[in-house]
Amino acid sequence: MSRGRFIITFIKGKGRRGKDGEAREERKQDSCNVGEELERAETSTSSRAIIFSGSGHGYHKEDSPFLNNTDTSKRNEYYDRNLALFEEELDIRPKVSSLLSRLANYTNITQGAKEHEEAESADISKKKPPKSPSMGTLMGVYLPCLQNIFGVILFLRLTWLVGIGGVLQSFCIVLMCCCCTMLTAISMSAIATNGVVPAGGSYFMISRSLGPEFGGAVGLCFYLGTTFAGAMYILGAIEILLAYIAPKAAIFKPVELHEESTAMLNNMRIYGTVFLIFMCLVVFIGVKYVNKFASLFLACVIISILSIYVGVIKSAVHPPEFKICMLGNRTLSRNLFDVCAKTTVENNTVVTTKLWDIFCTKNVTDSCDEYFVRNNVTEVQGIPGVASGIIKGNLWSNYMDKGDVLEKHSLHSVEAAGSRKNLAVYVFADITTTFTMLVGIFFPSVTGIMAGSNRSGDLKDAQKSIPVGTIMAIATTSLIYLSSVVLFGACIEDVVLRDKYGDAVRKNLVVGTLAWPSPWVIVIGSFFSTCGAGLQSLTGAPRLLQAIAKDNIIPFLRVFGNGKVNGEPTWALLLTAIIAELGILIASLDMVAPILSMFFLMCYLFVNLACAVQTLLRTPNWRPRFKYYHWALSFLGMSMCLALMFISSWYYALVAMVIAGMIYKYIEYQGAEKEWGDGIRGLSLSAARYALLRLEEGPPHTKNWRPQLLVMLKLDEDLHVKHPRLLTFASQLKAGKGLTIVGTIIQGNFLENYGEAQAAEQTIKNMMAIEKVKGFCQIVVSSKVRDGIAHLIQSCGLGGMKHNTVVMGWPYGWRQSEDPRAWKTFIDTVRVSTAGHLALLVPKNVSFYPSNHERFTEGNIDVWWIVHDGGMLMLLPFLLRQHKVWKKCKMRIFTVAQMDDNSIQMKKDLATFLYHLRIEAEVEVVEMHGSDISAYTYERTLMMEQRSQMLRQMRLSKTEREREAQLIKDRNSLIHPVNVYMDEEEELHIYPEKIQMTWTKEKCESERSRSGANTPNSFRELISIKPDQSNVRRMHTAVKLNEVIVNRSHDSRLVLLNMPGPPKNQDGDENYMEFLEVLTEGLERVLLVRGGGCEVITIYS
Repeated sequence: MSRGRFIITFIKGKGRRGKDGEAREERKQDSCNVGEELERAETSTSSRAIIFSGSGHGYHKEDSPFLNNTDTSKRNEYYDRNLALFEEELDIRPKVSSLLSRLANYTNITQGAKEHEEAESADISKKKPPKSPSMGTLMGVYLPCLQNIFGVILFLRLTWLVGIGGVLQSFCIVLMCCCCTMLTAISMSAIATNGVVPAGGSYFMISRSLGPEFGGAVGLCFYLGTTFAGAMYILGAIEILLAYIAPKAAIFKPVELHEESTAMLNNMRIYGTVFLIFMCLVVFIGVKYVNKFASLFLACVIISILSIYVGVIKSAVHPPEFKICMLGNRTLSRNLFDVCAKTTVENNTVVTTKLWDIFCTKNVTDSCDEYFVRNNVTEVQGIPGVASGIIKGNLWSNYMDKGDVLEKHSLHSVEAAGSRKNLAVYVFADITTTFTMLVGIFFPSVTGIMAGSNRSGDLKDAQKSIPVGTIMAIATTSLIYLSSVVLFGACIEDVVLRDKYGDAVRKNLVVGTLAWPSPWVIVIGSFFSTCGAGLQSLTGAPRLLQAIAKDNIIPFLRVFGNGKVNGEPTWALLLTAIIAELGILIASLDMVAPILSMFFLMCYLFVNLACAVQTLLRTPNWRPRFKYYHWALSFLGMSMCLALMFISSWYYALVAMVIAGMIYKYIEYQGAEKEWGDGIRGLSLSAARYALLRLEEGPPHTKNWRPQLLVMLKLDEDLHVKHPRLLTFASQLKAGKGLTIVGTIIQGNFLENYGEAQAAEQTIKNMMAIEKVKGFCQIVVSSKVRDGIAHLIQSCGLGGMKHNTVVMGWPYGWRQSEDPRAWKTFIDTVRVSTAGHLALLVPKNVSFYPSNHERFTEGNIDVWWIVHDGGMLMLLPFLLRQHKVWKKCKMRIFTVAQMDDNSIQMKKDLATFLYHLRIEAEVEVVEMHGSDISAYTYERTLMMEQRSQMLRQMRLSKTEREREAQLIKDRNSLIHPVNVYMDEEEELHIYPEKIQMTWTKEKCESERSRSGANTPNSFRELISIKPDQSNVRRMHTAVKLNEVIVNRSHDSRLVLLNMPGPPKNQDGDENYMEFLEVLTEGLERVLLVRGGGCEVITIYS
């Protein structure tokens, strides 16, 4: 009953969503999404959907298969009685029962091997619903990790590593690598248990913890590492095949000694390519075959390891018979002769052996190799056994150069010059060995710890199985590796250990000589295990690439997200095969191993970093079930990964870091933006908080001052930006530096205009992206525009990161408009900016300003410095010239000299000032002699005042008509007409200061007539107006300055001019606008600048 109720409740909540509900849900998707996992739960419950009908009022009645109609009505009454308080929000905020129902039906099965097998083996119509995960810790995590960790290095290179590095250094190498992976496993366990890990494994963990940039970079590095691992396993399989199973299958045969290495590499290239094609075909045809044989491959590995331990125990009592032949203290290759002696007795006759024939051309001593003559041939037990005490001689390292002959230093040898043609008989080193090289070769043998997290969708309890299984697998493999190092050093002769290919023991695999009952157990087991590991790598790598491509964070990888109908990554498999072929063409196991070590170490480094960052940030969502972690352990693991990268190969490490860095920057620059709640975002928030607190300590120094812009945009009725060139100008002025806030005001009520505000914000963000303006968007909904602007100017920014400069457009067409709101809002913004000590920039004729694609190849930026306002006029042209649009423009500075000023001295002083400011500009001083006020100036002032009075009377008449209509409509209550477009300042000029609610109609009309008695109401009174003398003086200044500016700067690219402040008496606001118009007449591009009252430029360093 209860479960049915949950499901019905869920469907009810879903069905009640009308169009309005869907719109609300869409708007809140980013912040109120219940989670991606709930979507899958909805899909899983869709088959149990119940048909219901609506009541016509948006509240749908349910029909349940578990209850009859009477029970249904009772239950609805029950719900209505208990949840009536929340019933209007149930469409966007589901009941707890509905939420729990979705979580109960959630399945975290990944789109991995199981689904692909079902798609290949069964028809779509016959598919069964996916079963819930049932794999435990042993089968789901422990054994897959064992299979991935144990690999080719254990069988082919570990004995050689012990022989070269010695037991002590080899033990340190193995311990260091195992500790690195153990610390990484601890960090990985914390991340893997902090929620559900879907398909993608390590890539998913890193990307969701460190963000798409790090996730993409490290994910691709991990992909390359897995791909090169496949190439390494194939090369190992070919080496086992050609060296130990079928040496005669080699296509290229060495003719001379120096050609043996080249022939071997060419054989590995040919056979490796054939094996790669075959394995890719197997993966392409069906991954189910790979998964079916996985258990067989794992059994081969376990049997091989057990045979080694049994062989070690047996060697204590009865060591295996593997004699090695020594000439002096030099090791001889036993595949060229059978008898380890110079002569032998046959039929009571001393005859020379094949060894004699190799060193001597004839049966006389004179023609023999000198070293052969002066040294004895002896046989030494290659496997003395664990009880022989041979470990004492194997403790120390024996590093060799390429071409050095393997020598046993405990044997006596007479030094003599030998013939080079006999070098083929000796066992010699094929590469130069160092400690760092051994680290790079061994590290791939401890990788594969991500196998458990990659299968999290198949686990019954992933958050329990992943930590336990992974850590136990690493502990098991570490114990086997460490014990193998000691046991190899205790059982095998040192020259045999240093013999990489087993030439001294008749071309047997060295570790196979220790195995019981036969070396073939190791040979066959290692061959199949390496083939299986190669198939696993070629299966996993394309899926990892497909997961990265489907995340759509790297645009050029999108094609690799496609595949077959059943989801098989066909294109990704093709790219994987091409990259793996590059590794096979290298053809050397010892050269490929350090390459993939780099990529795996890079991946493990960022896993540790992700855990450390999440732990230190203490984000609320960081609640891993695995509790045995600490940020210090993660930092230690990260440091070890970084150290191992540079120890194994510093140049490979640099290459890997450059590749990761390039991918990171590419995703950051061009990749799709993703918000995954990653730790880097949390780190950015913490860093931003710290920086803001530091900025709050005091105002910025003059040397650090830069314009932090608040750009005031105006939108039309369709929410389109009226003057987008304001954003263009802002981007040219800032060039991506500092703070830029783009704001606008939407008139209305916030509750009613929320959707409009969201749409406006998106429009502005799109325009900012087009104009390449990096900054923030701020939308304010206010009943009055001027109040909204004041609020925006006061409240934008945070702490010390606030704007100090306001950029706003010019109110075009203010003269022709009867509505005074435009210019009143403009002047009010000027006053608010001045009161807030903010600088103000007003680009006039902004539509003529250049776009970001234009280039001025010549021209001038003219600065008319009339009054000092902190140096804004000097700084702005310098900043503009940093942009490519204005880069080639020259800067000219004009200043005005009065009658009592020394213009020559002013020019010298200004040039010196600019020199100390390190600003290159031409300097000119313009003399303005005193002159009488012209008739033109007087007439223009008169026309200005007459126009102002006329418009005031027209607005008054309109308002009186509106009030009269309101009084007639409602005689009992005197409520003045409400106009949302009317501001308080206008009301003060129109109505009496107080209107009492108890006034009669006659009283109100008398007060209105008295307030309007001083207003001219006829054309004759307008003619008789005489202009105010202060206005005449201001007009005279504007006219004279405009004449001078137009005369000197009419062809300039941009003119910067001091913006005079508005009058203190607000009655002259309209005249102020006229003064500004006169001042800027005849100029194409003008930037009016008003300083904020502080110095913004200094001559000091």
